[in-house]
Amino acid sequence: MKMKAAVLYQPGRPLVVEEVEIDEPGENEVMVKLVGTGVCHTDLGVQEKGLLMPMVLGHEGAGIVHKVGSGVDSLRTGDHVVLTGAGNCGRCQACRRGSPVMCEIYRPFYFNGYLPGKHLRLRNGKGQPIYHFFMQPSFAEYAVVPADCAIRVREDAPLDTIGVLGCGAMTGLGAVINKLRPEVGSSIAVFGCGGVGMSSIMGASLCGAGTIIAVDVLDSKLEAAAGFGATHFVNSARENVVARVRQLTGGGADYSVMAVGNADVVPLAFDCLRFGGTCVVVGGPPDGGRASVDLLSLIREKKLVGSSMGSGWSSRNISTWVDLFMQGRLPLDKLVSRRYPLAEINEAFEALAGGKVIKPLVTFD
Repeated sequence: MKMKAAVLYQPGRPLVVEEVEIDEPGENEVMVKLVGTGVCHTDLGVQEKGLLMPMVLGHEGAGIVHKVGSGVDSLRTGDHVVLTGAGNCGRCQACRRGSPVMCEIYRPFYFNGYLPGKHLRLRNGKGQPIYHFFMQPSFAEYAVVPADCAIRVREDAPLDTIGVLGCGAMTGLGAVINKLRPEVGSSIAVFGCGGVGMSSIMGASLCGAGTIIAVDVLDSKLEAAAGFGATHFVNSARENVVARVRQLTGGGADYSVMAVGNADVVPLAFDCLRFGGTCVVVGGPPDGGRASVDLLSLIREKKLVGSSMGSGWSSRNISTWVDLFMQGRLPLDKLVSRRYPLAEINEAFEALAGGKVIKPLVTFD
């Protein structure tokens, strides 16, 4: 079947929106007609540096199941789904020990360009195979994905919004709700107010944190953070962020979230903690990035931990968080700054790279 997709052919170059061929779904796969796909900084990083090419990016898609492959009994044509790379089989050792984001079936395929089984379902007009990003190349009108990576959601939820739960929002919410689990009334500092950071602030608010400190270098993002539940705001370009957080919390935050891809921020997020506090790193640092922390602080039981894709069961978390959004308790819609048709996807990338938007969304007719 022919469709339109945005293809990356060269790193650092614009995506090419063109007609490509998509195969029928294979065993344990489904084909989804996309309604909306969020643009994430991970997409931006791959577009700038390259990976396997040609490749269709996009990994925050939501849409409607169009076709179902053999062996799929969990989904049917017409189901509304959020797509995520964080599928989990529930059977491997990682899943059984309660670490589904490290699923041995799906984790190896995050960045290797294939679907499980080393399948490719896309080709360009020259017959050249096209690689898949994150098992759900959703900057396209249709995507073939593993059935376990398509999470069924309620049909009254707006599909052009909730796709953000496929990666960025799930990462930020889960880092707080599943990993940190802050107590009611506790304090938390969130470093970086992009899509992941704002989602972390949402998660902290949902958990009942009392002091939620947004940290960024852009006043516009700090102003927006109030709408997600932040109670205090620190511009780290103008203030000593560690001293300010300690002042606001009476000695140090109980928790902190490092939601930017800059390893230099890790020591700041760690140093602003009280004794016994926990810092979680969720922002994607560059390959080989290193950070130094005071080892004496570890003896004082400060903790530095990591979180990937929300540290939970995507099949459970996504549907629950959609329910909370529909109840008005998670302002996911505020993440979406602007919608762009597929033909304007490069403008969406430019807006995200320039800090003009929190989360651009690509939509499909």
